Amino acid sequence: MTVVESFEHTVTPDRRGGYVVHELPTVDPDHRIHGRDLPRADSHVKVSGKAVYGTDVARAGMLHAKVLRSPHAHARIVSIDTSAARVLPGVHAVLTRDEAQGLQPYGTMVKDQPTVAMDTVRYVGDIVAAVAAVDERTALEALDLLDVRYELLPAVFDVDAALADGAPEIHPEPPFGVVPGYGDGASAVLRPRPNVPYEFRYRTGDPAVWDECDHVFVDTFRYSRMNHMHLEPFVTVAEATDDEIEVWTSTQSPFNLRKELSRIFTVPENRIRVQVPLLGGGFGGKNGPKADPVAIRLSQLCGGRPVRFAMTTEEVFLTVSQHAAKLVVKAGVKADGTFVARESLVLLDGGAYAEHSPAVAEKAGYRMPGAYRWSHIESACQVVTTNTVPAGAMRGFGGTQATWASERQVDLIAERLGMDPYELRLKNLKALGEEFVPGESGIDSDLAEGMRVVADAIGYHQRPRRAESGPVRRGMGVAVGVKDGGGINKPAMARVKATSKGDVIVNCALTEMGQGGHSAMCQIVAEVLHTSRERVTYARIDTENTPFDQGTNASSGVAVMGHAVRSAAENLRRQVLEWAAGQFGFDPATAVLADWAVHTADGDVYPLFGRIMEVFGNTGFEFSADGFYKARNDHRAPLEAPCVFWEIGWAAAEVEVDVETGRVQVCQLVVSGDAGKVINKIGCRGQDEGAAIFGLAQALFEEMRYENGELLNAEALLYRVPLAEDIPQRFGSITQEQGHGAGPFGAKGMGEGGMLPVAPAIAQAVADAVGAQLTELPMSPQRVYQALSTVGAR
Repeated sequence: MTVVESFEHTVTPDRRGGYVVHELPTVDPDHRIHGRDLPRADSHVKVSGKAVYGTDVARAGMLHAKVLRSPHAHARIVSIDTSAARVLPGVHAVLTRDEAQGLQPYGTMVKDQPTVAMDTVRYVGDIVAAVAAVDERTALEALDLLDVRYELLPAVFDVDAALADGAPEIHPEPPFGVVPGYGDGASAVLRPRPNVPYEFRYRTGDPAVWDECDHVFVDTFRYSRMNHMHLEPFVTVAEATDDEIEVWTSTQSPFNLRKELSRIFTVPENRIRVQVPLLGGGFGGKNGPKADPVAIRLSQLCGGRPVRFAMTTEEVFLTVSQHAAKLVVKAGVKADGTFVARESLVLLDGGAYAEHSPAVAEKAGYRMPGAYRWSHIESACQVVTTNTVPAGAMRGFGGTQATWASERQVDLIAERLGMDPYELRLKNLKALGEEFVPGESGIDSDLAEGMRVVADAIGYHQRPRRAESGPVRRGMGVAVGVKDGGGINKPAMARVKATSKGDVIVNCALTEMGQGGHSAMCQIVAEVLHTSRERVTYARIDTENTPFDQGTNASSGVAVMGHAVRSAAENLRRQVLEWAAGQFGFDPATAVLADWAVHTADGDVYPLFGRIMEVFGNTGFEFSADGFYKARNDHRAPLEAPCVFWEIGWAAAEVEVDVETGRVQVCQLVVSGDAGKVINKIGCRGQDEGAAIFGLAQALFEEMRYENGELLNAEALLYRVPLAEDIPQRFGSITQEQGHGAGPFGAKGMGEGGMLPVAPAIAQAVADAVGAQLTELPMSPQRVYQALSTVGAR
């Protein structure tokens, strides 16, 4: 196994104001491109300010949209008077429920969210009306002229209240919904009870093994709601009529968005064009319709004139969030610490509309076994509707909630059995190649080796015994998180083209939102075609011309789209070699394409440009080839297709706890992921360390706080995220190359694994320091102080 540590990474300025990355010498001669620290393909346009994001898109004659949002958590709309707004100079259209008749609701699996509220508002921030005007100031002035009358309805703000007997039903009429096909042991049902639009279940093994358990423990954990906090807001520019729709939008999934827009507006997909510029962050939030339906409908009302709807940061808070959760976990173990059985019930707070919640429920329930071996597993995950901001896809996608509860319970079991949490984990971790559950693919990382790497990095085994006195006490913790990566039944297509001179264009729908995906795809192509990365460019994403992809999510960029891109590049190479063989008379099976020349086994070199021009004339020619990848379907796999790869995150933390205030200071935080085989080292480092900061935020800071249905901290100045001063004094990542990945060159996806184990590692470090076991996030000074009281540590 190769280990790349970020602690020794060095860069120096060059004379042009850029940076030169000093690389370790490569041993493998095949590593000409992948595995190196090449500059990002988009680095120059970004640092020079030339990059075009969705907020930069402007069209001639463009109007600007603003929306009126509900001030009530749950209410019936009695009336809307728009007369004053419509006559305001500069106003071109007003959108209310009257103009939204016939538009279909949207959502993943459950279609319950309207473009604007029809008869009922279901949370503070629900869109009631929208205005298109010559500028944003006029649009805001028009909103002030709208007169909306409401009749208040009872509301529920958390999962316990929503599931209580007699709770108001937020969606009395069942919306349209579908349950996807599942394989062995997995199932789902729509609306099993009021305020539960979707329930996922998984079961395997014989429940009779509960009788073999020496101990049975039941624990309850709570997970807080986070905002995505991407710097670029939701933004769409639309030009639309009743027959055609064209949008420039900030989305992670252009083809999924096209499909949803087709359903909402009853327009064929081949009459809808989605164009995607660079994204200013996404983290899952930019999946599905956001600003798009409002912008499109206003454009239709304005006769096809372009309409721009760019939300403010405060509006983003009121559009989508991560899921808060309540998790009840029951575990049966033997006296020696062997895990036997685990049952769990996960209640996801889905907010007012289903959004991506059914898909998140599927993953949260499926991932509850964690990294461990159980003879019997029974998991249930329910989406619970509340009168709060809709919850959707976010980095970790149910894995963060599942890992928090799973890993925390392991620590609680260790304490009850008098075992070291590290040793208890090693005793029960799944082995390399062992199926996650029956019918699923095998774990493709050595979990125990990863535990050793992070534990050794912070000196876990040399830590001193817990101090019994003094105001500030130190402790250490380790944790591991596991999530299936690559998406479910996820197809990816790509096209690679080469011009007469050997300039290369990569065309695929992998969106660039800061993760370096475009750079990775260009490196893969450059490797296959034996050309420099500088000669490879990435085409702009446009659903009219870009090959299909399900979306940039589930850390699938390298492992799934990378396969399709590599296949397209290999098909192009074969096409070029076969054409050249017909021209020059050699065996293409023994020739190599390098630097746009063919090198034969006999030592001959045939440059291609001259012959291409000779054969095709002055216009030259363009070679083009496609690639495709999708995991095979298999009904034995619970989710209908085996996992493409396993995204693993390991973390070790050292903390100081002030027993007089409850304040937790992280002194050391080391995270590690297994890249399988690195495509870009600095890119892998960025993914793991960025994810780790997300985990640190969840552990200690971030929480969307509600009071009587109103979100109290729905703006950047009030929402606490980690600051530079919060980064641990010793913080870094260790990129492992264990070599078992299923992606190109043995690579695996990265970007989410590093987030999963951070909060439980910090929680265990707190317990190691002061004996207090935290079961709710974030671990604020108030919660830590209260926990200290229960163990008498003050």
